[in-house]
Amino acid sequence: MINEAERRGDLTPGDTLIEATSGNTGIALAMAAAIKGYKMKLIMPSNMSEERRASMAAYGAELISVPPGAMEIARDMAQEMAADGQDNPAAHFEGTGPEIWSQTGGQVTHFISSMGTTGTIMGNSRYLKGQNPEIEIIGLQPSEGASIPGIRRWPKEYLPRIFDEKRVDRVMNIGQLEAEETMRAMARTEGIFAGVSSGGAIAGALRLSEEVENATIVAIVCDRGDRYLSTGVFSAKESPAPTDPEGFWMAVTRLMGLPNLYVLFTSDLDPES
Repeated sequence: MINEAERRGDLTPGDTLIEATSGNTGIALAMAAAIKGYKMKLIMPSNMSEERRASMAAYGAELISVPPGAMEIARDMAQEMAADGQDNPAAHFEGTGPEIWSQTGGQVTHFISSMGTTGTIMGNSRYLKGQNPEIEIIGLQPSEGASIPGIRRWPKEYLPRIFDEKRVDRVMNIGQLEAEETMRAMARTEGIFAGVSSGGAIAGALRLSEEVENATIVAIVCDRGDRYLSTGVFSAKESPAPTDPEGFWMAVTRLMGLPNLYVLFTSDLDPES
């Protein structure tokens, strides 16, 4: 993204980069800005994990906090200071998309992506649909009330300018508990130490796998688990707390697949029962 902006002459030495971020894109931009000598301003919710904030600050970025859950405010502030560009999806059109096509031998049938900046899903959709229009593109957003860093449920008026709904065949809602449970399972059973948005992406892929046959499903693991350690999400014990209806049957399927396990369904709200 930065290389393309430099090539066009949009960036010159001493300029300032500005990004509204919940973490991953901001960390990457802060690192690139440090290497290339640009100033970096990152606007982010105040409840983001300490690891993410510390990583950005370590690269010399200036952090501007907005209230928790107020990414719309962050977007407004960023748009007042800078303009959106097409370099985000272009990076995936030129890089990630061809890599997926090559490494699946052109057999990919479904592509699932968490939607934050939406650059990943836009660039990959454009490339993959160009190779095979039958490939299904699925976007992930948090269920109502869920707060999953890196995945946004954008109000229509705040959708990123790069987003084109015609490039997404289906939108899937992911619940908080489903994303976190899958994230912990990835670490404990697969050795993949990823973050909550990655747990959401894999949960979506697993859910989709129950609907299709003979499919090659690709999902992106786009964040690291060590950026969430201070939140306690990895040390949380599995809880009988209710999940949302969309995630319920997925949780039941996972539980029933475990050996020597009995599942009791009850409407009794007494915890002693």
